[in-house]
Amino acid sequence: MLNDKAREILSYIRSFQQESGLPPTIREIGKAFNITSTNGVRYYLSMLEKAGYLKRRGKVSRGSSLLASMRRPGIPLVGRVAAGQPILAEECIEDMLEPGEMFGDTSGLFALRVRGDSMIDAGILERDYVIVRQRDQAKPGEIVVALIGDEATVKYYQPRQDCIELVPANENHEPIRVKSGEDLRILGVVTGVLRTV
Repeated sequence: MLNDKAREILSYIRSFQQESGLPPTIREIGKAFNITSTNGVRYYLSMLEKAGYLKRRGKVSRGSSLLASMRRPGIPLVGRVAAGQPILAEECIEDMLEPGEMFGDTSGLFALRVRGDSMIDAGILERDYVIVRQRDQAKPGEIVVALIGDEATVKYYQPRQDCIELVPANENHEPIRVKSGEDLRILGVVTGVLRTV
């Protein structure tokens, strides 16, 4: 688990390497973060290496290189989801979210940005990110991302005798009722919400 200083140093190394094409030296990192001891810088580099962010080469001046340079670690942001009327689901990865240790094992997680206000009483607001654990089944009462045909929506999952109800958390919206045989697929269960202010 990385502390704040290690995350800041990792961000600095990424930015430095993007701008110059080379990783910073230990002295350049120390100067940027007011770390007077080269051993202090090595401590953070070792932490980043153990966490799988860097690979270091012996006593080479610019011997730190970022791993997985094509993809940042984290949860893929794969598109948008309706919290009102269903909208077309998008399949491209827009960005990566880095939630740290918040969600434990990140395999099988993805993120969607919410559009609409149908889940406001569940604390899910427009432009929030819902963090979803990929599953094709859900328990009654769980908040799910469901695909109806080509359209995705986030709602409470409520199976009934003659249909599945996707229930909003806003009295101004009606439940979506999907009868047996209609094209409904559960994409996953919402495990968290991220919001920027």
